[in-house]
Amino acid sequence: MNIGCVILACSILVGASSGSKAGQPLKATCRPGFSQNFYTVIVPRDVLHGQRILKDTALSSQRVRFDDCQHSREVGFVSSDPSFSVRSDGSVYTEQEVANLSEPVQFMVTARGVHDPHIWEATVKLALAGHPHPLPMGKIRSDQDKDVGIRYSITGAGADQPPSGIYNIDPISGNMFVTQPLDREERASFHLRAHAVDMNGNQVENPIDLYIYVIDMNDNRPDFLNQVYNGSVAEGSKPGSSVMQVTATDADDSTTANGMVRYRILSQSPHSPIPNMFTINSETGDIVTVAAGLDREKVSQYTIIVQATDMEGNLNFGLSNTATALISITDINDNPPELTVRTFSGEVPENRVNVVVTNLTVLDRDQPHSPNWNAVYRIVSGDPSGHFTIRTNPVTNEGMLTVVKPVDFEMNRAFMLTVVVSNQAHLASGIQSSLQSTAGVTISVQDVNEPPVFPVNPKMIRFEEGVPAGTTLTVFSAQDPDHFVHQIVRYSKLSDPANWLRINRTNGQITTMAMLDRESMYVKNNVYEATFLAFDNGKSGSPQASGTGTLQIYLIDVNDNPPVLLPREAQICEHGRPNSKINITASDADADPNVGPFVFELPTFPAVVRRNWTISRLSGDYAQLKLKIPYLESGVYEIPVIVSDSGNPPLSNRSMLRIKVCPCDESGDCSTTGAVAAAGLGTGAIIAILICIIILLSMVLLFVVWMKRREKERQAKPLLIDPEDDVRDNILKYDEEGGGEEDQDYDLSQLQQPESLEHIMNKPAGVRRVDERPVITAESQYPVRPSLPHPGDIGDFINDGLRAADNDPTAPPYDSLLVFDYEGSGSTAGSVSSLNSSSSGDQDYDYLNDWGPRFKKLADLYGGGQED
Repeated sequence: MNIGCVILACSILVGASSGSKAGQPLKATCRPGFSQNFYTVIVPRDVLHGQRILKDTALSSQRVRFDDCQHSREVGFVSSDPSFSVRSDGSVYTEQEVANLSEPVQFMVTARGVHDPHIWEATVKLALAGHPHPLPMGKIRSDQDKDVGIRYSITGAGADQPPSGIYNIDPISGNMFVTQPLDREERASFHLRAHAVDMNGNQVENPIDLYIYVIDMNDNRPDFLNQVYNGSVAEGSKPGSSVMQVTATDADDSTTANGMVRYRILSQSPHSPIPNMFTINSETGDIVTVAAGLDREKVSQYTIIVQATDMEGNLNFGLSNTATALISITDINDNPPELTVRTFSGEVPENRVNVVVTNLTVLDRDQPHSPNWNAVYRIVSGDPSGHFTIRTNPVTNEGMLTVVKPVDFEMNRAFMLTVVVSNQAHLASGIQSSLQSTAGVTISVQDVNEPPVFPVNPKMIRFEEGVPAGTTLTVFSAQDPDHFVHQIVRYSKLSDPANWLRINRTNGQITTMAMLDRESMYVKNNVYEATFLAFDNGKSGSPQASGTGTLQIYLIDVNDNPPVLLPREAQICEHGRPNSKINITASDADADPNVGPFVFELPTFPAVVRRNWTISRLSGDYAQLKLKIPYLESGVYEIPVIVSDSGNPPLSNRSMLRIKVCPCDESGDCSTTGAVAAAGLGTGAIIAILICIIILLSMVLLFVVWMKRREKERQAKPLLIDPEDDVRDNILKYDEEGGGEEDQDYDLSQLQQPESLEHIMNKPAGVRRVDERPVITAESQYPVRPSLPHPGDIGDFINDGLRAADNDPTAPPYDSLLVFDYEGSGSTAGSVSSLNSSSSGDQDYDYLNDWGPRFKKLADLYGGGQED
């Protein structure tokens, strides 16, 4: 038995639904054009009258939509089929009676701006309503369906596998259906398997393969890779020169006409010099020139509208899209620079540099700020000495004629220059230089008051040092360059560091004011330098001009400085050791040949010098002093040494070399004690110094111990009453031998001045006193004792306090009521009742007058003073 396909031998071709893909959205944010590339208009059956559609019948409520992005562009629609039209609102109408729509009708709608060269296209397909899905595809039948009941099924992608549900089959009849529109651009083919089983599910036939190919429809318009393309071509290019390439792609099947794209140029702007300066390869999209005459100076850019159409470029059936090609015309140096005038003029003051004399203006029609436009200026004649140059202003392209070498009015009063201008880039082939690329420049030189000039500057002269004051050295005169005006030149000194020179104000004669000394700090490398000023009296209307000149005096050395011995101090061992030698040399401020070799010798007097010491020559500048005797007592010795230089005549100098002789250790170095002894102190002196140091340290130690003991005593036994707290007489307790009084342990608080009567009355039994202190306005000032007074200040403090208390009328004692308690019994002092005063009047109490104001009352009572 066989299961077979009824249609097309099981290779089922299914057409893609016309409405499956209406068009691709534009890439730009707002791109003028139709909202869709492909419109499907379903025509209701009720518009049919017999076999024809009447004229002016609205075919559908659906409209084609167009967005101009500007909301101000006037757009008209044109149909490629004269039987149909699209109104300004996008509605589709019939223009004449047409045949019935038993078959779909397809035509193109073109949108064109009234004042815009751009065009846009969309495809409209008219189809009769009434063919909804599912649509039958074919039938599967088994040869055994007569004998047994057969059930059919299909499997695979599109049936029971994703995308599932596109195809289904009637299990009894075997009829296959497509349930939804197909899109070839999403899936171009399907592979299904058909199965036949009996009622029990047993396989009746082997599965067969079903290959379904989706037939492509032209539902995708070409799409440019870019909306705007940029290209360039040089001006003056020959026909056939390549410019650029544009590329559009079509999602439809490229093996069919639906995906075959062709290009054409719709418009060119501007039309200069002709409307068709470019052409495009219809298959590759290459744009080339077709005519000569490209001139950047006239047209710098062209705008080309390129259209891409599928269906191999068939405008009636193909879908189209457009793009813009911007073609820039690049510059070549086909315009030589031209100076604006034939003669330029300017003026410049003499002796000035970096001064712009005049600006040379030029015209160049090539692209600004490019090598074809940048001007280069040259001076071809009139300036053999190179006084001028021409620099190009990078902004304006002007030539700035500038002085680079000073001009002299006395030499040249005017210049006549010839200048030529060209470009950085060479002129294009076949282009000749213009006669206007050459011009003349007249330059006038202005005379100015020039300063006097020293012919030789600096001027070098040679003199021996030591020439006396008043010596004429040279005449240092200047010349006035202004030959046409007679001026008087005067001189003055500008710089003379050592103040050695004087210049004659009138003739510039240089004389000395002091002796020249080559060894002076102002002389560098034997040369003394001074600067002088020469100035004129100025022209009429011009200030004075001055110039400077430098005089260099090379001082020839004379032997005027004796040599100086080096070193001035040395140290050797007291015993004649091998290292008891001193290397000596000398320095001399003079120059060769008045310096070394030096001669070193010992004087003949005193004789002990040559007896103990000897000098031997080591080289021209060095000698060696050493001991002749085996032992020399430690100490400091001053050895006279005579040093002579090699001048003519030679100069000598007697110098004292201070030598310290000291005992040395085994290595030949001075020991510490030896170094001290060598300083000039004997052993006895050293011992005396050490004893003095020990005695001084002992005295300091004893004084510190004594001070600490006094401080400790002061803190252990302070004064009974702080003078800051009580102004009355202080009772001081001192440590004394003897004593033993039983009543020495008394209560000092009883002696304090009470603050109030109540305080006295409330006190316990004992001495009570009621004092009445006089009231006065001024209080006496008592001295304040420091917290830790020095022992030597105690006596002064007591005396000051005594004087203050004697003169204080408010200080106790004054009239008081003293109440004594009974002192009790058992006193070892015995009774005091036996103490009585003598009634003899022979006793003299006048001494009470000498005891101060406190005893004045007693002196009056007992001394017989005057009564009040």
